[in-house]
Amino acid sequence: MKHDTLHRMLIQKFADAIATVAQTPPNQIDPAVRPATDPKFGDYQCNAAMQLARPLKAKPRDIAQRIKEAAEPLLADIVARMEIAGPGFLNIHLKNDFLARYLGQIPAPPADQPDTSVSPTSAVDRVGLQPVENPIRVAIDYSQPNIAKQMHVGHLRSTIIGDAFARVLAFEGHDVVRQNHIGDWGTQFGLLIRWYREHPLPTPATHDDVLEAIENDYKAAHARDQEDPQFATEARQAVTMLQAGDPQAREIWEKICTQSWNAFTNIYERLGALLTREDVRGESFYNDLLAPTVAELRDKLPPLTTADKTRATGQPAAEVRDDQGAVCVFMYDEKGDPLFKNPDGQILPMIIQKSDGAYLYATTDLAAIHYRLHDLNARRVIYVTDARQKLHFEMWMACARAAGWFGPDVNVQHVTFGSVLGPSRKPLKTREGKNIKLRELLDEAERRAAQLLEDRDKENGESGIHLSDEEKQLVAHRVGVGAVKYADLRNDRTADYVFSWDKMLALQGNTAPYMMYAYARIRSIYRKAAERFGSPDIYAPDVVLTLTQPAERALALRLARTREAIDVVASDLTPHTLCTYLYDLASDFMRFYESCPVLAAPDDARLSRMRLCDLTARTLKLGLWLLGIDVVERM
Repeated sequence: MKHDTLHRMLIQKFADAIATVAQTPPNQIDPAVRPATDPKFGDYQCNAAMQLARPLKAKPRDIAQRIKEAAEPLLADIVARMEIAGPGFLNIHLKNDFLARYLGQIPAPPADQPDTSVSPTSAVDRVGLQPVENPIRVAIDYSQPNIAKQMHVGHLRSTIIGDAFARVLAFEGHDVVRQNHIGDWGTQFGLLIRWYREHPLPTPATHDDVLEAIENDYKAAHARDQEDPQFATEARQAVTMLQAGDPQAREIWEKICTQSWNAFTNIYERLGALLTREDVRGESFYNDLLAPTVAELRDKLPPLTTADKTRATGQPAAEVRDDQGAVCVFMYDEKGDPLFKNPDGQILPMIIQKSDGAYLYATTDLAAIHYRLHDLNARRVIYVTDARQKLHFEMWMACARAAGWFGPDVNVQHVTFGSVLGPSRKPLKTREGKNIKLRELLDEAERRAAQLLEDRDKENGESGIHLSDEEKQLVAHRVGVGAVKYADLRNDRTADYVFSWDKMLALQGNTAPYMMYAYARIRSIYRKAAERFGSPDIYAPDVVLTLTQPAERALALRLARTREAIDVVASDLTPHTLCTYLYDLASDFMRFYESCPVLAAPDDARLSRMRLCDLTARTLKLGLWLLGIDVVERM
């Protein structure tokens, strides 16, 4: 039995059955196989009969009966029974022994399991899940902090959502290239370079928070810029010198970048984000590509005639021409109407070079997509930013398409997310109305998690699990940071959500602490088993999974659907679907644990149930790792 997903196996079998019924080549008709929305209707449904009613000129229930008869021989080893319901739905009930055999194919975990908090994707326990057959190169642009500025809560969502995408797509087998588009270029560096010619640059040896000190220096430099004409002139000259490669200006700039990157690295390590220095592709990286980008766009998008603007191409038509000294891209729909309009209803051009010769964000983003498609050869490019940049991305993407840089064979996606809100349902800020520093948010998360552990210790007294100080520190870190990340990822990324410490640190409900508690509880079963029975080999060939109780079967079916949940995240870029799956899995396990004795069961049942427990723990650990969250063995 090939270890494919249940969903794909059923789709293929029903596609073959439907081809027989409709007398068409295989895979010409969508078999419309979906997981059942309610267990009482079965495990899956085939809803193809309704769409076949008109072409086959028959009642949907009659077609459903014909599909059922054609599918039964193909599914004899998989399906226990099929039932026709409603206007023509086919409810599918899988065999218990098939589910047991399906899970029984999952190999034992690697003997030497690495710490997934530091291991690459290739070292993660895959729990029997195979890579995709046709991997592609995927570039993911996420996090995007600014040099010389502290990371704040606004960077949280881009960093952890993008990192989840990178983990999931790499796990699926794709060649993932992380791209951290850091803001490290622009006029603000002229002020800092001029300032640090006569002031020492902050370092960890001189300041507890280097970026805070640099930000304060920038404020001082900006104030002096407003009051001292000579300073202002020299600051503007410093920008020109930096862009021209002046050694002194470059040296100061590189020192600022290094100090900033060291601070970012500390945040990424605490968050468990996979971003490294090698993933940085700052704005400065594209500086030498901006002029060639404008020149290529002039060549690819010359001024259009009226006939060109109105021809129906199915793609936006575009032209590059000068307007009041600036180089602009004007874009039109297939009817010749402006593709983008200003509030007055007039055509809204995209400026790619100002009249003074300076380039803009749009120019940099165009150079970046060109680099990612042609130099990196990415076939899918994902940008993770907040929704406020929607128009900016729509404009330069339309321009790149019109220039022929990518077509339908390449998937370029702007993946947006909502805002993190405070109790007042306004963007989360400090009491003074300032952005909350990400470092301070993580400090508070760990402090609250440590207090939660201390309170539980007092509540449980001598009967509780007592951790060493080192273990408490590790658990507080993983629970605190994991709670913040999970609370973000469990929400539909396009929606705003209200930040609540109490909800995210709760030990009940769809939270990271609940998932971690479920994992730790399973591991405690194994510690108790080792004390009572030694360390049995639950993956030995003579250990056979048996599913005799409803709670066993429900847990087994959920485990068999792991890859389906991961596939949805990879295709739809919706991390909350994986969170929902993990919550359902943890809930199914708790129901199983309450109704099916494990250590007190007879030998055969005990080993089978211990294996189900272990598969659950491995799946929880994998699923949380894909979200960037590390488990704890004791809690």
